[in-house]
Amino acid sequence: MQLADLPAGAIHRFLYPPNIPILLARGREPGRTLVVTAGVHGDEYEGMRAIYDLFEGLNAGDLKGNVVAVPVLHVAAYGAGTRCSPLDGANLARVFPGKPDGSPTEVLAWHFEREILPLADAYIDLHSAGTSFVMPPLAGYDASDTASLRLAEAFGAPVLWGHPVIAPGRTVSAAKARGIPWIYTEMRGAGRVHPDDLAFLRRGLRNALRYLGILPGELELVPVAHHLFGDGNVDASITTANRGFLITDLEPLDEVSQGQLLGRLVDLTGNLIERFHAPVSGVIALVHAKPLVDSGEPLFLITQRKS
Repeated sequence: MQLADLPAGAIHRFLYPPNIPILLARGREPGRTLVVTAGVHGDEYEGMRAIYDLFEGLNAGDLKGNVVAVPVLHVAAYGAGTRCSPLDGANLARVFPGKPDGSPTEVLAWHFEREILPLADAYIDLHSAGTSFVMPPLAGYDASDTASLRLAEAFGAPVLWGHPVIAPGRTVSAAKARGIPWIYTEMRGAGRVHPDDLAFLRRGLRNALRYLGILPGELELVPVAHHLFGDGNVDASITTANRGFLITDLEPLDEVSQGQLLGRLVDLTGNLIERFHAPVSGVIALVHAKPLVDSGEPLFLITQRKS
């Protein structure tokens, strides 16, 4: 995609092949470009709403640079209301950089990684816990990249989460491979848009634009209440091979000790199927909030505090 082909000082809305909805605010003056995505998973709605709200309030004539936003990157998953694609069962956040002749999800990743991501001087991927999980509102960053940390700090998150290792296949691992500073966000999820989460994202996106010099104005920062550090790979969560009803009183950011009982799984009559204990001491970053659990689903993710 060539930004120079579009008129400056205007907002453009269009579909880009293969089926990527683009909202583009092209500033009147040249400057840096922020690329923002939401809807990598089809059941994560907070980022979608935040992008729509951001563009309702943007005046492209006030911008020095560009904002390229994809409110729903995985349109097929969004249409089904699911985390993964109904077309091939793939998780878009596991297949980057994609393949030009692969499955529908791999082709989507391939086009985004080659046509849209390279436009970015900085990249933000908006996620949430979806319909089954709950997470604290946070900004995650690449702990090996100072520019990523600075962007996370500027975003203004009450919880920061630094990752020393970035698993392959992600949008952010694709950005890292291109040398693009990135952050991602998580919201509490549960298939709704909580007003506090929406306010957090609205403020954070405008902060990022101000930090990059695209939008004039001062940053609206908030104190960092929790600074986490460690693996953010949900695939490394505590899981179960069973199906049942999950009983737990844990919430995100709760402290747990090694060996502590996290919860239990019961059958239809309340008989115990399985107990879950903390393999290490740390901080709860994710909980399976939907009581009905299927085999293989993440139940609890534990990380550490930054020392």
